[in-house]
Amino acid sequence: MAARIFMKRPLELGKTFRKASTNLSAFEIQHKSPLVKKQQKIPVALYGGRHAVTMLPGSGIGPELMAYVRDVFRYAGAPVDFETININPNTDESDDLIHAITSIKRNGVAIKGNIETKSEDTEVQSRNVAIRNELDLFINVLNCKSYPGVKCRQSNIDIVIIRQNTEGEYAMLEHESVHGVVESMKIVTQSNSERVARWAFEYAKRHGRKKVTIVHKANIMKLSDGLFLETSRRIAKEYPEIEHNDMIIDNCCMQLVSNPHQFDVMIMTNLYGSIVSNVICGLIGGAGLLSGRNYGDHYAVFEPGTRNTGTAIAGKNIANPIAMLNASVDMLEHLGHQQHADMIQQAIVKTICEDNIQTPDLGGHHSSSDVVQRVIDHIVHSDRTW
Repeated sequence: MAARIFMKRPLELGKTFRKASTNLSAFEIQHKSPLVKKQQKIPVALYGGRHAVTMLPGSGIGPELMAYVRDVFRYAGAPVDFETININPNTDESDDLIHAITSIKRNGVAIKGNIETKSEDTEVQSRNVAIRNELDLFINVLNCKSYPGVKCRQSNIDIVIIRQNTEGEYAMLEHESVHGVVESMKIVTQSNSERVARWAFEYAKRHGRKKVTIVHKANIMKLSDGLFLETSRRIAKEYPEIEHNDMIIDNCCMQLVSNPHQFDVMIMTNLYGSIVSNVICGLIGGAGLLSGRNYGDHYAVFEPGTRNTGTAIAGKNIANPIAMLNASVDMLEHLGHQQHADMIQQAIVKTICEDNIQTPDLGGHHSSSDVVQRVIDHIVHSDRTW
C-alpha cells in the first residue's frame, strides 16, 4: 500500500519541475537532481460549507474524550462533521486500520486518541506508527506553553518541539541475528532530516521565533545522529536571521529542568522527541494539557501531545479532557475556522485558569464532565459578533 502512496509523487512533480527548469539546458534537465518539492496546503474535504474529518477514538479514555469534543463542537456551532472509525486493539486483523487510513486520505484531516496494539505477535506493527508511516506524517509539532492558573514546576514556558515522526528508532526494524541477540536499526536519512530542519526554520521564521536548538547524540552515534546534525546545520545557514545551536540529548534534559527558558524552537529525531516532550509536560502540569499536530505533505492528524493516557482510567470520569480539546482547537485552526477555535480556546483558559476547574492530575478535585460543562457554559455565554 505504501508503494501506491508514493508512486504518484513523481507525476505530481512533473509540471512544477518543467516550469522551474525552463532556463536549464537539456543536459542539466536530464542529469541534475530533481527540484525540492515545496510544501503545499493540505487538501481537506468540504461539503456544503462543512468539513468532513476522520475521528479515531482509539482505546482507553479515547472514546470518552472524543464524546466531549463532539459536545463542545455542537455548542460552538463548529462546521465539522465527524466520520468515526473504531479500531479494535484486540485483533491482529488490519481491516479497521486500512479503513481508517482510507478515510484520512479521503478527508485529509483526522483527530485521534491513542490506538493500542495489544497483540503479542512481534510481526504486528504499532497502529499509531503504521498510520504515521503510511500517511508520511513526517513532522510532529508540540507547542509547550504553560497555563498561568495551573500549579507546576516551571512557569512562563513557551517552547515548540518539532520532531521527526517516521524514522529513527521508530522505524520498527528489529530482528534476532542469533539466538539471544536482537538488533534494532535506527534509520536516519538526509532527505527526511532536510525537510524536518527546513520545516522547523520556516516555522520559526513564520511565527517570529528567534532561536532553533538541534537535539542529538552525535558524540556517540556519529553516523546517524551525525547526519541529522550536519544536515540541520547546513539548513540553518540559509536562515541567518534565526539563531541556532545544538545540544546533546542528556544535557538537553538537564537544561530543560534547570533553565527551560533558554529554549525557543527545538528539532530532534523521533525517540528524543518522545523523551523531551514528556519532560516538558512534567514541568508545566502533566500530560493532560498539551496537544500534538502531525503533518505531512498531504495529510494532517491531531491528537493529545504525549500519545499516552496517563493515569486516567476509562469510564471513571477523571481523565483530563484539555489535551484532546486543545487538539480539536488546533484542527479548527488548520481548517480555517479561526473564530470557532478562538472561542473554544478562550473557554478552556477561563475554565482552568480563572474558574480553577481542574481534574485530579492538575491537583484539582473536579471530574472530566465538570471541566467540559464549564467550557460549554463559557461558549454558550460568549459574545459572538460573527
